Parts: sequence; C-alpha cells; structure tokens
Amino acid sequence: MKNLDWDIYRCFMSVARTGGLTGAAQALGSSPATIGRRMLELEERTGRSLFLRSQTGYELTGDGELLFEQLQEMEAAARRVESWRREGEGATVRITVGTWIAWLLAENFPALCSERDGFSLAMTVGETRASLAYRETDIGIRAFEPEETYLAASPVGDVAYAAYRQKNAPAAANTRWVAVGEEEAISAYLRWPHQQAEGRIVATITRPRSLLDLARAGAGCAVLPCFVGDLDPMLERAGEEIPALRHRQWIVMNNEDRHRKEIRTVVDRMTKLLRSHADVFAGKRPRRG
Repeated sequence: MKNLDWDIYRCFMSVARTGGLTGAAQALGSSPATIGRRMLELEERTGRSLFLRSQTGYELTGDGELLFEQLQEMEAAARRVESWRREGEGATVRITVGTWIAWLLAENFPALCSERDGFSLAMTVGETRASLAYRETDIGIRAFEPEETYLAASPVGDVAYAAYRQKNAPAAANTRWVAVGEEEAISAYLRWPHQQAEGRIVATITRPRSLLDLARAGAGCAVLPCFVGDLDPMLERAGEEIPALRHRQWIVMNNEDRHRKEIRTVVDRMTKLLRSHADVFAGKRPRRG
C-alpha cells in the first residue's frame, strides 16, 4: 500500500469527530460527497472497515477507533513540533472569522495587537466553519457552542439580523433585493433572500462584503448583521429584525493551546471588544448623532 497523505487522515478525523459527512465538510470547507469518496478510498487502501454507516451518521468500528487513537498521537506530536518551531521564529496568532467579524476586528485592530506585543496576527476570512483540529487556526468564531471535546468556548452574546436599504430610499426600494449567489450562500442569513424574496433579486455577488456596498448604492435591500447595518450612517432598516436568523456567538480555541500567553491575550481582547458591542450585536440600535 502506498503511503497515505495527511489530508485523507484529516478528513477521517473530522468525520470521526463530527459523526458524519456534513459536519466534516463544513469543518474542512469541502462537500459531503468529496468527504464520502475519500473515506471509501481510505477504507479500500487500508483494507479495513472504519465506519458503521447509517441514516443518523457515521460511527467508528473497532478498527476505526484504533486508527483514531493513533492519529490523535500523531496530532499531539505535530502540535509539539509546531510550538517548538514558533518559539524559534516569533509567535503568530491565527484567527479564522466570518466576513463581518473580520470587518469589525479590522476596524478595531489596535485593540487586538499593538507594537508592544511580541506576536503578530494572521486572519483568515470566510464563511465556512473554523476548524481547530489540525492547528490550522488558533482562534475561531462560531454561531453555536462546539460539540468537540478538544475545544474550549466562550459565549460573547447574540447576533441579530435585519434587511437594510439606502437611507431615505423610496418605499419601492423594498421590492428590490441584492444577495450572494446561491452556490456561495452557505449561511442562513445569506440564504434568506433566496428563500423569502425569490424573483425580486436584482443583483447577486460572490462575496458577502459587497452586500454592504450594493445597499449603500441603492441597488436594493440586503440582509446584514445589525452590528453592521445599524452602525452605517448611509443605511436604514427596511423592516424589523428577522428573528429566525438570530444566533449565539462563541469564541473557540483548542483546549491544549488556550493557555499559551499570546493566544490567551488575543482571546481576552477579542472577548472584551465583542462584548462591548453586545447591544448593537443584539439589534439594539444606538442613537444617531
């Protein structure tokens, strides 16, 4: 049997931890079909049955549990090597966040990292779920409390959503919508226009960040987090909060890394920043000046 690359083992570990293809696909930024094919390939190449498959998910067989335990040891060794490498080159704290939290962090960057700190930040922006299993990132933001036992989590309040339009736009503007294309609409708020305003979408884009620009330009209504829309002087709400989209927000980190000084520092600063915006995150609009 030829050597298997680490990527297929990563897929296996993610399926084992999430109990199915969908959760693993979200964690890895792939598709369930691709993950499923890779698991079949792994079983074929190892000559062992690793999963009991059912409608409720994937459960490890005895061979699967043995492989999982061995790979956990490999992960632990890799973490030690990575920590040793970082000590030699200066620490970098890697953060994975969605479009709008990235926007808020960038707006308040000095509150997270200054010239006096002995570390730098590397931020990955995307709508897929942050995966911390393989040390690809140190800190993530999730819309739900993680089930993975190797993760620590801290709640930082609710996030509310509403539709926004250009300020002082005519009422007719409520009939026009802008949205992220269906293939890229992987979050509930991005899917909402396709589900509730089908046939009234006048423009689609591939990146959520452009929704703000289109709404400002008067192209149509856009569903945005309230902490984005309510703070923008060029926008106004086109209706009430959309309750079905409200969710809790969590900062997550790996249990074994969370006590590292630079990670603890950044987590504490992120927590303070996000909690200071709790009211606007929750849709309680500030007064306009």
